[in-house]
Amino acid sequence: MLIKLSGARVFDPTQNWNGEVRDIFMRDGRMVAEPEPGARIDETYSLPGRVIMAGAIDMHTHIGGGKVNIARMMLPEDHRRDLVERGEHTRSGCGCAAPSTLTAGYRYAEMGYTACFEPAMLPVNARQAHLEMGDTPMVDKGAYAMLGSDDFFLRMMVAQEDQRAINDYVAFTLNAAQAMAIKVVNPGGISAFKFNQRSLDLDESHVHYQGVTPRKVVLALARALEELSVPHPLHIHGCNLGVPGNVETTLDTIAASEGFPIHLTHIQFHSYGTEGPRKFSSGAARIAEAINNNPHVTADVGQILFNQTVTASGDSMAQHRNAHHGSPRKSVVMDIECDAGCGVVPFRYRDKNFVNALQWAIGLEIFLLTNDPWRIFLTTDHPNGAPFTSYPHLIRLLMDKPFRDEMFARIDPDAAALSTLGSITREYTLAEIAIMTRAAPARILGLQDCGRLGPGASADIVVYRDDANREDMFTKPEYVFKGGVRVVKDGKIQQVTWGNVHVVKPEYDRAIEKRVSAYYDRYQTISLNSLRVRDDEIPLLSNGAELRVHTCARHRGKP
Repeated sequence: MLIKLSGARVFDPTQNWNGEVRDIFMRDGRMVAEPEPGARIDETYSLPGRVIMAGAIDMHTHIGGGKVNIARMMLPEDHRRDLVERGEHTRSGCGCAAPSTLTAGYRYAEMGYTACFEPAMLPVNARQAHLEMGDTPMVDKGAYAMLGSDDFFLRMMVAQEDQRAINDYVAFTLNAAQAMAIKVVNPGGISAFKFNQRSLDLDESHVHYQGVTPRKVVLALARALEELSVPHPLHIHGCNLGVPGNVETTLDTIAASEGFPIHLTHIQFHSYGTEGPRKFSSGAARIAEAINNNPHVTADVGQILFNQTVTASGDSMAQHRNAHHGSPRKSVVMDIECDAGCGVVPFRYRDKNFVNALQWAIGLEIFLLTNDPWRIFLTTDHPNGAPFTSYPHLIRLLMDKPFRDEMFARIDPDAAALSTLGSITREYTLAEIAIMTRAAPARILGLQDCGRLGPGASADIVVYRDDANREDMFTKPEYVFKGGVRVVKDGKIQQVTWGNVHVVKPEYDRAIEKRVSAYYDRYQTISLNSLRVRDDEIPLLSNGAELRVHTCARHRGKP
């Protein structure tokens, strides 16, 4: 069946389509070239006054794994804020800051998102994480496996093992967990917390694994991923999250990578100075300058927005430190198999709170001062900075300076006085939004058929009304197509699909499996066979989803 979308302004940076009116075509779930004159068109959508983009991609959103379930259980009072009734196409669900799997999938699709990536999957918990992601409808999924505080890896570091052995362990983990990338959270710090270290700076030695520092962990993992040609570079949640003065740690982390590609996640939480009477200030200008000057560095922002949310992080050290700020006052901090940690703390960001207001401004400063939209990504670190349903509001802040100034005038005046946000005139364009929410996430993840509208791409298409109020525009698309199927009309679910599961499978020396197996038999509560998620399990875990294995090859430069 050949379908034609006609008369809309089309934005696809990979094709250099920057808003000109053109026709696009899809057949059997794929984009196709314009057919020969006289070819039969089975269905036509006439769309003057509309904007078309590829389906949006959220490269960092906590939608699967143990800590998300804890967040759901901790906030029953939050669930009534967003209720989904059982309907012709939808099943019932609830939750705003920590929505149920069903609600998350519906809400993403209703905003025009067609792929989402869980950034913190513990390998020993991979099967459960895939089950949760598999129960999230409408969107493609993938996950980043956590390494860097696990005992096996830290033992390798103490023994100063050859980089090839580390590469084999990293590749084995990606294969066994069915992962798309590797994430390190507070490198070595989650482990150090279990030995009563309450902080671990970049060049500070782990108290138990002597001589192992976060710098060495970052360098070993970043090098491994580069040598394995994994498309997404090391996804780094750095040291000292939320600590005043951590801008210095972040800049040092960039230097620690020694030129290997790295991705700095929720960078807003790592961009704080110590200037001013309250010893808390913005380091956004320095961070943006460092990103601008280091082409091997990418970042997502982790923007905070004012409202109730819940912070759910693998950084147990940071969450223990912040537990007394919980609102409502409750928290969970736990260890998982001596490999990683988890901390869940509810939180309400307030515009009249000095620290929260400055955090809000810092994130926007980073967005607006970073020059290249191919290397800065739109996230709220859902749900840590704000629920993902806040994205349309964030897009309006970036695209509409008068609206941004209006919001800026409402924040704590002492925070406003320390921010340069009011003097920044930049407004993002629709073309730049298409880059940072579609083309760039697809490129950095190595997704060959997502984030674009050229022939051969998956027919993931969003049709927006070209509304001057960009928040309204991006909140409720007119149409969303997933794999050529119309799944949303006027912001309402029309048909439920389940998406695909994206993974990478780099080659490695299978001898590493004997070592890992012996280690698990001696120290862990599960065996290596229980750890491994087989290819044939993915459809069973994911409502029949197809396993999409992506080539391990760097995608350097713009398409």
